[in-house]
Amino acid sequence: MIPAAFDYERPGTLADAVDLLQRHGDGAKLLAGGHSLLPMMKLRLAVPELLIDLSAIDGLTGIRDAGSQIAIGALTTHRDVNSSDVIANGCPVLAEAAGMIGDMQVRNRGTIGGSLAHAEPHADLPAVLVALEGEVEVQGPAGTRTIAASDLFVDYLTTAISADEIITEVRVPKLRQAAYVKFSRRMQDWAVVGVAAALDGGSARIAITGCGATPFRARAAEAAWNGSNAAEAAALAADGLEPPGDTAASPDYRRHLARVLTGRALEAAAAR
Repeated sequence: MIPAAFDYERPGTLADAVDLLQRHGDGAKLLAGGHSLLPMMKLRLAVPELLIDLSAIDGLTGIRDAGSQIAIGALTTHRDVNSSDVIANGCPVLAEAAGMIGDMQVRNRGTIGGSLAHAEPHADLPAVLVALEGEVEVQGPAGTRTIAASDLFVDYLTTAISADEIITEVRVPKLRQAAYVKFSRRMQDWAVVGVAAALDGGSARIAITGCGATPFRARAAEAAWNGSNAAEAAALAADGLEPPGDTAASPDYRRHLARVLTGRALEAAAAR
């Protein structure tokens, strides 16, 4: 299908982009890589009156060492996240997860900020960010603020980012003992189920994607982890999980996948 008619703006500064969001309200949509928004526009699931293209704004791309964290500009592509030596050395799970997203075209154009702001329930990066306890920085009319990953995803395709705010940076801790594994029907498909596990100081954080509107923290499995009992902890990964059923998998099969993939993610993380 062809998208409905829309106006287009390409502001040169972040302040101008925020001003456009304020003035146009719900009628405006931000354009980063476009791989989530444009398909929705073609299906008329999204009918924005105005597209605000962020590509001309300086400072929204790039990866830097920020001490105990790695800072990534919101418009940094999945390809650049996947190929970054800074990320590979400091937080390899993020690089690996970025390399699993879609196909080459999606990775070359899609952005880390766009993926997180879209909050697709089957996406890879939200679960990884939650397991890592990362954060995003956003800018709006009142200035900048930081949103923890645990607070970022609030419902289906819905985040804690206000309508007049823009993600400017994503930050993750330097953590090598983390892994992400997923099951999908084809390599480039969304995850039917994906599991991110991060091990930090003897504790585990486990986030599951594809089983609800937002990433699910497998608290029972986290509590059971003792540093070497991946199978026993993974057996509890589906406790409290109420996944949907669809043409890809039944609820019971998603629970099964959650347990299996949690075991694999814990083993992979512990092996680092």
